Amino acid sequence: MVAEMTERLLADAGIGAGMRVLDVGCGRGDVSFMVAQRVGAQGQVVGIDRDVQPLAAARDRARELGLSNVTFAEGDLGALSPELGLFDVVVGRRVLMYQPDAVAALRRLSGALRPGGLVVFQELDATMVPASVAPLPLHERVHHWIWQTVEREGADIHMGFHLATVLEQAGLAVERVRAEAVVQTPKLVHRTGAIVRVMLPRIVKQGVATEAEIDIDTLEERLLGERAKANATYVGDMVFGAWARKID
Repeated sequence: MVAEMTERLLADAGIGAGMRVLDVGCGRGDVSFMVAQRVGAQGQVVGIDRDVQPLAAARDRARELGLSNVTFAEGDLGALSPELGLFDVVVGRRVLMYQPDAVAALRRLSGALRPGGLVVFQELDATMVPASVAPLPLHERVHHWIWQTVEREGADIHMGFHLATVLEQAGLAVERVRAEAVVQTPKLVHRTGAIVRVMLPRIVKQGVATEAEIDIDTLEERLLGERAKANATYVGDMVFGAWARKID
């Protein structure tokens, strides 16, 4: 679901053939590979991340996909190497929410843009969720586990609503802001259980819940059962996207 939102955001922002794009906080390269398909063989994508393990996975995936227009490098938003050169676009997904000073981070990133270049970001926001008409206590509890963990780790859990403001404060001209909901129904499933499984060590480390409370091996089945029993639709995430242009 979120991947489809990201694809639409990249397309509507105008990322296209021949562009040179920097993907910050690229992780395993999910967004980098989406962009690589858009810019084509004449374009170039550079993904940077400060964690070497996902970068290694990203390089392996690029080789498996046969993508020669994508490279990955260890790097940090706070200290971009001048050797990276200038870009037509800077993209990021769920990156600004983890920055101690998102405005300062964006100002540094704009320095890597050519005049008139684009900044395209997608961020989550916990302000309006969870939401459902019928009571879904397990869903609410899982939502609490995820977001309290992220907040205790120092993230801004309202970055979606702050997105336009931080772009403007960084001196960028905002062209579009949107918000889309991740909707689940008794039959339409989001990978909530898989997300909690990946986050499990972090949830336990932050003291939000124990492994016994979460019972990860049955979690997805219990979530689906709760929605089915209530015949309920559930909104668990709000995804904000925006693009802005560097002022010449």
